[in-house]
Order: sequence, then structure tokens, then C-alpha cells
Amino acid sequence: MSTSSVPRPEPAAPSGLLRRPVPRPTARHRMPEGAPAALAVFATARLAGILVVIAADHLAGHTLARSLAHSWDARWYLHIATHGYGRLIWITPSGAVQTDWAFFPLYPGLVRAVLAVLPCTPGQAGLLVAWAAAGVAAYGLYLIGHLLYGRAAATALVALWAVLPHSVELTIAYTESLFAALAVWSLYCLLTGRWLWAGSLAALAGLSRPTGFAVAAALGVAAAHELLRRRGRVPATLWAGVLLAPLGWLGYVLWVGARTGAPLRGYFTVQSAWESRFDFGAGALRFLRLLFLYGGGVVYPAALILVLVGVVLFGLLCLDRAPLALVVFAGVLVLLVLGGSGSFSSKPRFLLPVFPLLIPPARALARTWRVRPARALLVGGALAVVSLLYGAYVTVVAHSPL
Repeated sequence: MSTSSVPRPEPAAPSGLLRRPVPRPTARHRMPEGAPAALAVFATARLAGILVVIAADHLAGHTLARSLAHSWDARWYLHIATHGYGRLIWITPSGAVQTDWAFFPLYPGLVRAVLAVLPCTPGQAGLLVAWAAAGVAAYGLYLIGHLLYGRAAATALVALWAVLPHSVELTIAYTESLFAALAVWSLYCLLTGRWLWAGSLAALAGLSRPTGFAVAAALGVAAAHELLRRRGRVPATLWAGVLLAPLGWLGYVLWVGARTGAPLRGYFTVQSAWESRFDFGAGALRFLRLLFLYGGGVVYPAALILVLVGVVLFGLLCLDRAPLALVVFAGVLVLLVLGGSGSFSSKPRFLLPVFPLLIPPARALARTWRVRPARALLVGGALAVVSLLYGAYVTVVAHSPL
């Protein structure tokens, strides 16, 4: 047998922080081999998703791209971007007073910055920010996959993220793509030993979403691991990065607390009005009981399946001995999804930035590609079709919260 026909072994994953030497950053960054192809796959999949949603909007008689730019929470973000905080409230039928303080400031701040320099509408600015962040996140995903497992697994990781059933939310005016970009690059900097950059990006991630503290938690646990491994002999940049990491999230929570007159609990009171709190899964159990008793159309059973798949993938991630920081980041977000209250239909969206969950299937798909590429293409194509159809359904047809 020719040696060229024998597939090369996949790089092994480190169990903790990256142990092998990492090239020093240079002034001239070179894109790794295979990255342009992976990014082209991502862009093609998401462009197809945008076009399908626009077509569905047209068939439904909606204005052009309404579902992309003005769905659910997007309207709150765009209102903050144009009018600032404290200008919009909503009183629910139960009497709860929902305010715009529940929404973190980085995304509307970037939308406002785009409006200041480009002649576009708030909706268009919101889409520009979301689409740019999704591309940045995809490139960071490739770098992490390439660093840990090689080119094939990195390409599969990006492709799978592009065709998740709920990946349509990467291309609407929401914060998931921005949070994912900041989290991915913060964790990449951590894996390559750039602690100061990791902490700075983690602080920005904490300004993008309420769950942004998961990045700071990952950095904190990874730093503790390094302290133990090196017996306290760590660089000063590690301490600086760890101290920076939670400042974005803490700063906004305390700011809302000061505005409400309750510095420590004000933000959580605001979130409670949105039925968003950590109740240790009580709300999820009530939902499951009602779902099994009365059914739930398409969106809610699909959301349940996606959450269960996420839990299984987290177990596989742990067995895969992925880097500690990635496991902690994924674990915190999976725990928040399982134990948090609120609409169950939104839980798959909360799992979208949890890219480490895709590492086990990405590695499996890469192995399949080496042996049976036609089978890998069939799997990817089937996921793409499901992603396009489901994305159009949840954004245009279904009336469940995204």
C-alpha cells in the first residue's frame, strides 16, 4: 500500500492549557492554510440563510428583511442605540414592568457608532455589526480548531457552527454573534498565552450579554490551574488579565443597580420582570410538564431536542479532554441554560455561542472526511437544509420568542 493513502493521525487535544510552544505574535499575521476555504463555507451558508429569510418575509407579505432587523429583542437594542437608556418600558399583562436596562450596552453602542459614520438606518447598522462579528467569530473558531486539532477539524468546526439549526440568529440584529466573537478570541488568546488580551476581550464580552461572565469564569479557573501547575510563578500579565476579565459585566450590573437605587440587586430585579432568573431548573421542569401534557407545535419540541443534544455534547467534550478553559466556558453556559427561567424557545439561542460543544462532532466529521468524503458532504448538506428551513420558520412563521 502506498504511504500516501494512509490518513495522517489527528493532533491530540491537550487536557489543560496548551502545553506545546506557541509561535510569538509577529507584526505581520499570516492566515493559516485552509482558513479562506473554511470562511467561504461559513459565508456561503449564512448568506443562503439570509436570502431564505428574505424570501420567506416576501412570501409572508412582510417588508424587506423585517425579520432580520426587527425581530423581538432587536427592537429594544435598536431603540437603545438611537435614544439611549431609560426611554422605553413595557408593562406585561401580569403587571410586570420591563425596562431597557435588561439589555447590555456594547451591541447598541456599536450600532450607534455605525450610525454616526455611515448613512444607514438603525436596522441596517444592527445587521452590519452582527454580520461583521459573525465573520470575526468564525475566523477565531478556525484558529482555535487549527491550533488544537489541525486543519480538517478546524474547517469542520466552522462549517458545523454555520449550519446549526438555530444559526439564523448569527445573521439577525441580535447579540449572539458579537458575544461569540469576543468569547472565541478571548479564549484563543488564553490558549496562546496572551493573558492581557484575553482579559480585555473577556471584559468586553461581559458588556455584550448577561451571560458574558462565563468568559471571565473560564479565565479565572484557567489562571488557578496555572498557579497550581507553576507553583505560583506566573507572569504579571496573568494577574492583570484575570482582574480585567469580570470588569465589564460587574460594571454594567452595578450601574443598573445605582440607577434603580439598589446597587447589589437592582439589575437582578430588572431581569426578574423579564422572567429571567436562575431558578435551578424549576421553570424548565414546569415547561416540560406542560409540553408533554398539551404539546407545543414545532418550536418548543425542537428547542427541547437541541438542549438535550447540547447536554450530550458537553458530556462528550469532557470525555474528549478538551482544554480546561473551553470546558469551563461551555459548562457555565450549559448550566445557565438548564437552570435559567424564561421562554424555553430561546434556550437554543443561548447555546449558539457555546462553540466548544461542536468540538467532538467536528473531530468526528474530520475523520469521516479523510475516509469517506461523500458521507461527510451528505451530513453537512443535510444539516444545511435543516438550518435554512428551520431558521426561516422560527424568524418568519413561528410566533415564539427567539
